[in-house]
Amino acid sequence: MRRWAGIILAFLLPVAASAQDARLQRLDTTDDGRAWEGVGRLDINGAGFCTGALIAPNLVLTAAHCLYDRKTRTRIDAETIEFLAGWRNGRASAYRFVRRAVVHPDYRYEENLAPERVKNDVALLELQHPIRNTTVVPFKTATRPRKGEEIGIVSYAHDRAEAPSLQEVCRVMARQQGVLVMSCNVDYGSSGAPVFSFADGTPRIVSVVSAKAEVGGSRVALGTDLDEPLALLLAGLARDDSAGAATRVIVGGERHDTGAKFIKP
Repeated sequence: MRRWAGIILAFLLPVAASAQDARLQRLDTTDDGRAWEGVGRLDINGAGFCTGALIAPNLVLTAAHCLYDRKTRTRIDAETIEFLAGWRNGRASAYRFVRRAVVHPDYRYEENLAPERVKNDVALLELQHPIRNTTVVPFKTATRPRKGEEIGIVSYAHDRAEAPSLQEVCRVMARQQGVLVMSCNVDYGSSGAPVFSFADGTPRIVSVVSAKAEVGGSRVALGTDLDEPLALLLAGLARDDSAGAATRVIVGGERHDTGAKFIKP
């Protein structure tokens, strides 16, 4: 799995996680995972994995640091990355290799985590072929959540690599220096996992998991704001397409009745 550093954030005020946060729910069965087939495991160059989420039939959102070799600190060839949509117990609902990838233009891969790195830690992967499976529906995105807002995360991790887990309720603890601090339970492999808001009962991606940390002795998750970074990434793809026929991208795509709904555990 792609690894990150556990850090203590001295620039944040200590704040305790809520006792009402939900436990992780492992999505082992088809019924459990049906609403979340657009979340998948990213197998990276045969050396590890991250989590990613479909936001258009041909676009996967993830963390930028997933695209770097930890030893050489150089970019990994995007074509060696495979997106396994809805990966669960040895099978996926769709398999797609990546055609190309763009990272936030201000992202810099470094061993030491800092707010500047975390807030720019987002990337967009274009798949070689769109996923047109009606059970794998892209998620829409939304503006960043407020402090105290309930959110949820669907992710893979080193001890649950064969099926995703849903933490339906955790919370935004703080928003500082472009970084979301969340009470959510994440671990190695959760990098790039989508953070969902449920403002109207429908999950929309509002952040991407970048790292785990400690605040006031409590383990927390760190994520990026999406508003400006996502626009920059889409513009980067458009610039690359300018020499040829551009592909029209609608973030979120068209949703069907089989799309994700808010699940009560």
